[in-house]
Amino acid sequence: MITRYTRPEMGALWQDEARFNRWLKVEIAACEAWAELGQIPKAAVKVIKEKAAFNVARIDEIEAEVKHDVIAFLTAVNENIGPEGRYVHKGLTSSDIVDTALSLGMRDAADIIIADIKNLLKVLKKQALKYKLTPMMGRSHGVHAEPMTFGLKFVLWYGDMQRNLERMTQARETISVGKLSGAVGTFSNVPPALEEKVLKKLKLKPEPLATQVVQRDRHAEYLSALAITAACIEKISVEMRHLQRTEVREAEEPFSKGQKGSSAMPHKRNPVGCENLSGLARVVRGNAMAGLENIALWHERDISHSSVERVIIPDSTILVDYMLARLTRILDGMHVYPERMLRNMSISRNLHYSQRVLLALTEKGMNRDDAYLLVQRNAMESWRTEVDFRERLAADADVAAVLPSDELTALFDLAPYLEHVDYVYKRVFGK
Repeated sequence: MITRYTRPEMGALWQDEARFNRWLKVEIAACEAWAELGQIPKAAVKVIKEKAAFNVARIDEIEAEVKHDVIAFLTAVNENIGPEGRYVHKGLTSSDIVDTALSLGMRDAADIIIADIKNLLKVLKKQALKYKLTPMMGRSHGVHAEPMTFGLKFVLWYGDMQRNLERMTQARETISVGKLSGAVGTFSNVPPALEEKVLKKLKLKPEPLATQVVQRDRHAEYLSALAITAACIEKISVEMRHLQRTEVREAEEPFSKGQKGSSAMPHKRNPVGCENLSGLARVVRGNAMAGLENIALWHERDISHSSVERVIIPDSTILVDYMLARLTRILDGMHVYPERMLRNMSISRNLHYSQRVLLALTEKGMNRDDAYLLVQRNAMESWRTEVDFRERLAADADVAAVLPSDELTALFDLAPYLEHVDYVYKRVFGK
């Protein structure tokens, strides 16, 4: 199911073939750097680049015996190179290759996620403009509060996704580091110049002090950026699920021809896409927690993080890629019911104008607490008797003594609630 919305290149990034190709890319870059430093023959590098290859099945076969993935990889590659293979992995430790190559993969994955967010932003802006002045009830605690517009929801989500774009861009920068500094990061068998040359070729920055590994707060930041993005996707999904409830039915997910909502009830149109996204956000959040736990390593260097990352980094990037793409499709093709929005506003019988009445009374000189109790008294009666709030107020002698009929009627006007919509839009989208 995930692959239906996921870019094929995201899944391919984490296949064994791609992972070993990144390892080989780092190893070849190291050989080139050694040759530039005059430490290995340039002719040997030429042979290595021509002959270096691997077969995943062969690597698996060797690993089954040696119980070490990098050694298995190197053995398989050297079987194809011949004598010049002795220069491959010169002075390096496994994490020099694995961590540097992992950064390459995470950087590429970040580029896909960033593109996904930009696609979603386009749809959010389009819908924000389309429904800019479509009035609906604003709710607080799930209860009718005051009118707003449907477009403002998309403006809100646009702002969320802009921050996610910034976070993901920063996380990409944070993870774009490598290390080729040896077993404990002291350059004991490789000169710093080699690391500089290799990372320049790979367009990565050096980890200032790598110990054995690139420091895992970087990966935790990356996973946290993904988790926050997933949480914002869930935020949108939860709202869409509420809007699709039968009692609300102001907007709903696309429902395509031939689609069925229930095995038992033919009438059902369920928000299954958004429910799916809400559920997957939990997985991505859990993965971020695992990333935080990977920061602490024994004496700053062990590989307890490694087994975890083989799951959480591919899974989180693939899931967020899928989630962004699916949400983009849902919001782009959703059904919106403006008439239902207006009908739902009428359910509370004009109670949403209560604050305007309260303020009008205080502007006439009434004590705020007295005005509040007067408005609340009529509001509660309106709830209880299902009589229109304005009618209740008009029949209240205490209100009539302060507010003439025409002034009271003028308070029940939708226009003031839409007056500053343009201001909010300009603040988010600019001029």
